[in-house]
Amino acid sequence: MRIIRFFVIAIFLIASGGAGYYAYANFIHVQTVTTAIARQAPVSEAIYGTGLVEPARWAKVVPLQRRRLVDLCSCEGQQVRAGQALGRMDDAEERSALNELQISHQQAQRDLDRAEKDRATSDAAQKEYEQRWTQVEEYKSRIAAQQARIDQLVLRAPLDGMVLRRDGEVGEIAGPTDVLFWVGPPLPIQVVAEVNEEEINRIAVGQKAFLRSEAFPGQALCASVSQITPKGDPARKTFRIYLLLPNDTPLRIGMSVEANIIVREKPSAIVVPAEAVAGDMVQVVSDGTIAQVPVKVGIRGSRNVEIIGDVARGTAVLSPIRTDLADGARVREEKGVVRPSAVADTASDPPQAQPPDRNSVGPLPAPSTSAIASADPEAAVISSAISAHIASVVRDARRNVTRYSAPR
Repeated sequence: MRIIRFFVIAIFLIASGGAGYYAYANFIHVQTVTTAIARQAPVSEAIYGTGLVEPARWAKVVPLQRRRLVDLCSCEGQQVRAGQALGRMDDAEERSALNELQISHQQAQRDLDRAEKDRATSDAAQKEYEQRWTQVEEYKSRIAAQQARIDQLVLRAPLDGMVLRRDGEVGEIAGPTDVLFWVGPPLPIQVVAEVNEEEINRIAVGQKAFLRSEAFPGQALCASVSQITPKGDPARKTFRIYLLLPNDTPLRIGMSVEANIIVREKPSAIVVPAEAVAGDMVQVVSDGTIAQVPVKVGIRGSRNVEIIGDVARGTAVLSPIRTDLADGARVREEKGVVRPSAVADTASDPPQAQPPDRNSVGPLPAPSTSAIASADPEAAVISSAISAHIASVVRDARRNVTRYSAPR
């Protein structure tokens, strides 16, 4: 009887222990996690640059000498022809010298006429005629040169186009360093942008670009790469590129813009938050358990990344990833924190990212170009301009840290 009672108690204790362990493993010791949903969306990778809007063909009008302005046209916004006078500088001294030369030329011409009548009488008369003729020709050359000096004091349009801007006022003194007029056709216009030399090899003529301007917040402004300057700036470590704008662009000449040049894009990709990926792995949640899934990272951005692997659209992934949790661990999704979409970049609510501290002496994050995923890829590219700008700031900071931390 005692043996039966002992076995009953033993079985009860074993069952209680198993039930307790099961309850601990499945109900008590369950980690609370946050998740995001893998979404299918178009993605793009962009290179950041800054630039100014300029006409595709234009020229500056500057004086060749430092003189007082005596006349300037009121012709901003008006069409002009090449060679048309736009202004005039003080030429009183030159005109006085021209008047003296003209008087001397007239006297020399009268002396030549008298010498011509007597040139056949003797050799001396012939020689005098030749001297008078030479003197007259000399005065003609001097008069022509003086007229050219006076003409240089007239400010003329260098080409057909519109007077885009006029600076200076009558009575002011201007010199060769002062631009008095900007003249050129108002269309087509382009953006002259600068990009870092590390990224210039990825840019090619014909690539499309999306622009961001503070004058048109949230508006998608398009352009395309039309030209790349062969030689870069070794001091600034940048290259100049030209982005051609459509004729109906709302941008105005002289505006500053931020540019995202699209170097790679996919019409459809699986996208998750960047914090959901660690190395080449994500953690998916199915029936309350974790499963590690190997993936390859495609287009990478500051917020979202493209993953390539056995992760389908709509799959819940841990975000942020929990490398401390083993494969098969039981988890519970925190209520109210489950993220319905990994596609967070939208033009209506752009991210207010902060640039890294340039004075930091610690390790700097690796630079990256921007990756965008949205139902509206053009708007998403615009909203990622700040994220792409961070990469440019980081590169500059890395160069500064290397420069100033080098042993002296």
